Amino acid sequence: MKLFFILLLSQFSCAMMQMKCLFEAITEEFKEFEEFNYYKPGDYLITGITSKIIAAFYPHIFSLPPTHRLRSSSAIFNQVLLFSLGVHKINQNSRLLPNITLGYNIYDNFLSARITYEVMMNLLSTGQENVPNYKCGRQKNILAVLENTDSELFDQISTVLGIYKIPQINTGEISYILQQSHHFPFFYRMTPKPEPPYSAIFKLLLHFRWTWIGLLYQDKERGESFKRSLETLAVKNRICIVLSETIPTTNVDIHTRDAFLQEQRNMFLLLSNIHIKVIVCQLDFQATGTLIGVLIVNERKNTFIEGKVWIATALSRLSIRMLSNYLDLQRKHVLFSFQTQTNRGQYYDFDTYSLTGKQFVEEAFQCSYSRPLLSKKVWKKCTEKENGVFPPLEVLARVVIEDGSGISRAIHAVASVLHATSSNQMSKSRMLAGDHQSPQIVQPWQLHRFMKHFQLHNISNDGIYLDENGFPAADFDIMHWRILPKESYPMEKVGSVEMEASSEVKVSINQSAIQWPISFNKTVPSSRCSENCYPGYVKLMREGAPVCCHDCSLCMEGTFSVEEDAPHCNKCPEDQYSNEKRDQCVPKSISFLSYEETLGLILAFIALAFSLITAFVLGIFIKHRETPIVKANNRDLTYILLISLLLSFMTSLLFIGRPKEIICLLQQSIFSVVFSVAVSSLLAKTVMVVVAFLATKPGSRMRKWLGKTLANSIAISCSGIQVGICMIWLGISPPFPDSDMHSQPGYILLQCNEGSIIMFYTALGYMGLLAAICFLVAFLARKLPGTFNEAKLITFSMLVFCSVWVSFVPTYLSTKGKYIVAVQIFSILASSLGLMGCIFIPKCYIIILRSHMNTKEYLIVNSKREHDVLHR
Repeated sequence: MKLFFILLLSQFSCAMMQMKCLFEAITEEFKEFEEFNYYKPGDYLITGITSKIIAAFYPHIFSLPPTHRLRSSSAIFNQVLLFSLGVHKINQNSRLLPNITLGYNIYDNFLSARITYEVMMNLLSTGQENVPNYKCGRQKNILAVLENTDSELFDQISTVLGIYKIPQINTGEISYILQQSHHFPFFYRMTPKPEPPYSAIFKLLLHFRWTWIGLLYQDKERGESFKRSLETLAVKNRICIVLSETIPTTNVDIHTRDAFLQEQRNMFLLLSNIHIKVIVCQLDFQATGTLIGVLIVNERKNTFIEGKVWIATALSRLSIRMLSNYLDLQRKHVLFSFQTQTNRGQYYDFDTYSLTGKQFVEEAFQCSYSRPLLSKKVWKKCTEKENGVFPPLEVLARVVIEDGSGISRAIHAVASVLHATSSNQMSKSRMLAGDHQSPQIVQPWQLHRFMKHFQLHNISNDGIYLDENGFPAADFDIMHWRILPKESYPMEKVGSVEMEASSEVKVSINQSAIQWPISFNKTVPSSRCSENCYPGYVKLMREGAPVCCHDCSLCMEGTFSVEEDAPHCNKCPEDQYSNEKRDQCVPKSISFLSYEETLGLILAFIALAFSLITAFVLGIFIKHRETPIVKANNRDLTYILLISLLLSFMTSLLFIGRPKEIICLLQQSIFSVVFSVAVSSLLAKTVMVVVAFLATKPGSRMRKWLGKTLANSIAISCSGIQVGICMIWLGISPPFPDSDMHSQPGYILLQCNEGSIIMFYTALGYMGLLAAICFLVAFLARKLPGTFNEAKLITFSMLVFCSVWVSFVPTYLSTKGKYIVAVQIFSILASSLGLMGCIFIPKCYIIILRSHMNTKEYLIVNSKREHDVLHR
């Protein structure tokens, strides 16, 4: 429809200039509603569209010109001064544009879509009147359009300029550009994106642990996109956006006034919520004005807003000036904003430099009213005089330095591109028609070939880089604003935002540089749903509550946390464990059964005592070796049994002390072999009792088995099997020193690892098998006649032996550390003591106290008596 309308208007002839307007243009009565157009003639014009005045529009009354109420801002005068100064420098440089003069055409669109379209109509009508595509009268050769509008107005400007392929250059500080670059192929930026990555805002919030926040966003498409992005990141970072409200536009008519007032009331409810201390704001010049309006209205009603922390995505110089007048930054509020690092100039004294611009405009321009054809609008066209007087050089230098919008650079860029395009045309003309070819007029679409290269050159020179979407971007400083005596715009850099190579955002904050106001007791304010979880605790999500609400739980044993609000507990190293507070790890104590501790000392003493007793018994038996009781039932097996019991008592000492490689190799193997020899000796003794009884029967063939051969064979063969098992064990998977760091909290258990657990239980099982066979044979032979029948004694001894080792297995499996060693030592001592006590104490009693029974005569008499009883 727009294109059709423009093409339709082009069919009118130049005679239409003579048509009379249907309405009289009223200029005296509505002087406060003037619309400005600052103009300097030239061969080529650079158009500027700025948004420095807010207009509140009212319903159309067709008997009167369109009316609107202006809130004038002297900021536009600085824009005019920068345009005039930039164009003046180019025109003074005869080497850059010889025989070409630049002009400019500046409009203010009052942040209004309606006036923006009217500006575009006036701009595209290159003739004298508003007739697009028709040239008649004064000619205007447009090169490019410089604008610093917001998102909606940007779309409208781009849509119209795209038809004519006119370069559009954005110089705005808070302008939002959609990321679909293919929709705007004729758009360029000379300044980086003024808004930081949204993840940087959340890293700032998380640094101060602010998880309970409010959100103010603009009542536009840009605001909705901003809200959606922040809500997504909030869920990801477990931050709660408790309340979110729109900042209503100030361009409102009477039909939408009720909705506007309701939005203002909702916004005030958010600002006055005492539980929300932090508010993230999406502020541009227009939104800042609305926010200040809410503050003023409620201050008049004596409803003051409590101290807040304001985090603004980006702020222009004018917005800073406005906010500083209505926020008590010294006593009540805190204001943070993000500023690109390419804009490093200090914020200047706004009033002084605005006054300089205003004085320049009043002296250097001649204004008159113009009434375009087919329009009721009255423009106040101000044309720059030929001999305009500029302010002093030091003032101009400071204004250029503070030109954060980059107007001067953009004008120079357009002039350089015009020079390149014109030179290229001249070269082609000389090749085709010689030196007498007249220069051709450069068309706007011809600039694009060179604009892209110049944009990249501009970026490389200013330390600006291209983001993933191909738009200029820069790192940011985090600014803290405050009001101090005799300082109009004091600010302090308190942090930085840097983009890393991996597209991650790195945020660093110098917290000591922040001065918190009196309302926060000069400390970091708290804005949270839950209290902090102290070191040693971990955050647990509260079921059914918002994501930022949590409970605190003490870290599990073996884990710790050293920071507040830890999302998880860290595991201690293996050689350390967590203390009771779970806020640090301390080294584990090394634990093993040593001679220095009471338990080890007692067990060692018992082992030595039993060893001495066994040696004493062995000495008695050697001394009385010729007596019947010692010679009975194979004296050699008795000696072997006593020696093996002596060694078994001594073997227990191998289990006490720090485990070493040689000790671990000897422990289980010597223990298994020694006990197998002892049990094999008892088995041989028992078998010999049975054989001796059977040999007494007439005609028995068992007499040939009487003697030492059978007994020694049984002892050697049974013990040899155990020796073979131990050799295989040591060959395939021998025991080795090991440390157990997990069984007992706070301790590293030094112990001997069995190596092959199968071989360990095989050796233990074989010993148990021998003991069971020995017990069974002894039990069956317990009632056989004989003066010194040992079957009864062996039965009792094996009953004790088997009871000890059967109870050993479950105890061994359920015990850890040095106590498992103590259990094994106790089992060795108890079983050895059972064998020695049940078998040798009765014999020692006879040898020492009943010596008359240990004679040959007593043995003959007793044997005859037993023989008679048996045959009877």
